[in-house]
Amino acid sequence: MNDPQTLTLGVTQLSCASCVGRAETVLRAVTGVVVADVNLAAETAKLQVSPDFAATDAVAALDTAGYPAALNTTRFTVENLSCASCVGRVERAVSDVPGVVSAAANLANDELTVVSIDAHVTPSITTAAAKAGYPVTLIADDHPAPDDTKAAEAATLKQMTVIAAMLTLPVFILEMGGHMIPAFHHWVMSTIGMGTSWTVQFVLTTIVLAWPGRQFFTKGIPALAKAAPDMNSLVALGSGAAWTFSTVALFAPAILPDGTQTVYFEAAAVIVTLILLGRYLEARAKGRTGDAIRKLVKLSPQTALVERDGTFTPTDVDSIITGDVIQTRPGERIAVDGTVTAGTSYVDESMITGEPVPVEKTTGAALVGGTINGNGALTYTATKVGADTTLAQIIRMVSDAQGAKLPIQDLVNRITLWFVPAVMAIACLTIIAWLVFGPSFSFALVAGVAVLIIACPCAMGLATPTSIMVGTGRAAELGVLFRRGTALQTLSQVQTVAFDKTGTLTKGRPELTDFETLNGFRHDDVLRLVASVEAQSEHPIAAAIVRAAKAHGLTLTPPDDFTAITGYGAKATVAGHEILVGADRLMAREQIAIDVPHTKFGEQGKSPLYAAIDGKLAAIIAVADPIKPSSKTAIAALHDLGLSVAMITGDNAATAQAIASQLNIDTVVPEVLPDGKVAAIQSVQQNGTQTAFVGDGINDAPALAASDVGIAIGTGTDIAIEAADVVLMSGDLRGVVNALHLSQKTMRNIKQNLFWAFGYNALLIPVAAGVFYPLFNLLLSPALAAGAMALSSVFVVTNALRLRWVNAPMTEDARS
Repeated sequence: MNDPQTLTLGVTQLSCASCVGRAETVLRAVTGVVVADVNLAAETAKLQVSPDFAATDAVAALDTAGYPAALNTTRFTVENLSCASCVGRVERAVSDVPGVVSAAANLANDELTVVSIDAHVTPSITTAAAKAGYPVTLIADDHPAPDDTKAAEAATLKQMTVIAAMLTLPVFILEMGGHMIPAFHHWVMSTIGMGTSWTVQFVLTTIVLAWPGRQFFTKGIPALAKAAPDMNSLVALGSGAAWTFSTVALFAPAILPDGTQTVYFEAAAVIVTLILLGRYLEARAKGRTGDAIRKLVKLSPQTALVERDGTFTPTDVDSIITGDVIQTRPGERIAVDGTVTAGTSYVDESMITGEPVPVEKTTGAALVGGTINGNGALTYTATKVGADTTLAQIIRMVSDAQGAKLPIQDLVNRITLWFVPAVMAIACLTIIAWLVFGPSFSFALVAGVAVLIIACPCAMGLATPTSIMVGTGRAAELGVLFRRGTALQTLSQVQTVAFDKTGTLTKGRPELTDFETLNGFRHDDVLRLVASVEAQSEHPIAAAIVRAAKAHGLTLTPPDDFTAITGYGAKATVAGHEILVGADRLMAREQIAIDVPHTKFGEQGKSPLYAAIDGKLAAIIAVADPIKPSSKTAIAALHDLGLSVAMITGDNAATAQAIASQLNIDTVVPEVLPDGKVAAIQSVQQNGTQTAFVGDGINDAPALAASDVGIAIGTGTDIAIEAADVVLMSGDLRGVVNALHLSQKTMRNIKQNLFWAFGYNALLIPVAAGVFYPLFNLLLSPALAAGAMALSSVFVVTNALRLRWVNAPMTEDARS
């Protein structure tokens, strides 16, 4: 059975959380849809679909529900088109790709036009066409980019807001000016008269509702007719009721009870104007929630110097294939992932890893596409291109996380599904109550309209997804990738952080940490002779000694009569000197006395070795897997956050305890075999302790998956990264603290938004209904209700945008 495929499609005309619930309901009813999650802030729906899914069914379902899908049109050039049969074959092959709505090939110009619900199905289209025998090449899209689309939406809303405001201002002045300034009221009555004033208000308000406010009626009334009211329905009902009552009062006052003939044209006009203003401000703010993705996309250069027929030629990056040789000049961006074959330079990788210090790149070093080359020239071979590059994977991870739905959102969804009908019911009850107990019908109408307008659930629907989008985007800029958006919430609740040791807390390979010469021998002389012997061995400890000698600039001499003594060490003759290198038992076997204390190395978790020259003890050597410079400060910061820290390692208890003592780790689980790490995690999780596990190796993958939150070091293996919920792009453990900090900040921001959204409705719906009128003579006008409603949505999105400026608590300066 095939695993479900994930598709992401744009959904339009979503205006509140109720719309989200209805869009999800209709999508889940489509044949082949396994999971459907709609995101109001991103205006997307993430679908998991089975092979029997048809994109046309999803499009039709959304159209019927009143939330049309945002379709993507893509053009390709097609090879091998020679007749009408070819056209039919390529169209059928591409139409079978999940997510494709339609495919039309043109024999005259050898082009294929594909309409799809997901812009990311292009690779699948390319594969399907090639399998059918008609290779296709993507043509640069001349449709508006997402940035342009958002900008166009905001521009349209701005235009409509300005028009509405210009038409509303005279209405507001004519009606409210008389209430606020008696002299102005008398002037109007003595010049144009009340009838003319009302007529002018009627004309201007009607234009406002029919032109800028038309969208509320064309969307809200059909939704109401389908028994699925949304925010537009509430605005249409509120403003429409105020206009209808006022129109009757103007043209047929006899229909109304005596004393109720008054107009509320200004309320209807102001409602539309303020809500349009709120939507404009909201659209501008929402356009900035995707800044992180846009910045990442812009990191990739458009062209690169690629070797073609022996010369380096400017070539489109999309045309680069694995194995191509590319040249990067000083100051240019690296085009794709690759391996340096010639040249030396420093590369700024801060936009990928969050690390501010440029990294030296020489022959054999790995390069990441999108990073910036320094002052040197580099030649490299492409290893990953297109969707396989690190940058493309980061963009995909961030995009996936931004579309995630946190557990906290489930409560919001359950509430908002019945919220709009409940508000309409409250509005009806308000009108009935004031008709029975209130002073007039117009009073009851005002209260009912105010309830309808004040309670639009936009803010509730935006509270969570906007914070997720901005929070995960900011995290990516700091080198923290949330592969699964749900980790945002879970990580903020973690009580214990467990670390793998090798490669996570430590550098992952042995290094020479101590080299103490004895009996008058000179340091460099002994190191050169010992390294010359060890150069013949493949043991990691031997390699550490050789690296140290080369770092000192020492020239090694090939030894004579090299002998590896299993379990003891090695013996050789170098430059006429007999050299012994090995454990204390080798010295004992060769009757060389060790008359210096050496227990301190074992206590520090180091492996002591000894070197003898011509039968005399020459040096005591210590080799260890060094602790990363950032580990100690990172663990101290975790303790400051009130978290406990554990270490899970395969090392023996003594070595593990030595490392734990240096790092002030609370719990040590030593001598754990690779297949026992899951059980070790479960032991840490006893009593319901929420646990995050940090690892980097293949053998860490099961533990990363078993923990509440798996955090993979980005310098580790792909398997570990795939099993993790969070990826740290650098190997620096301060990223763990930064990830926790960002998750806590984001969750706090979400809770602030939800508190505001729910608190706003809980407080102001009763006020709008008039519960304070008997006590304080206070009644909320529909116009003020419209302003408050618009402000609530703008507040929520603006509050979420504050996450763009969250700083990492641990910076380069914080390292010890």
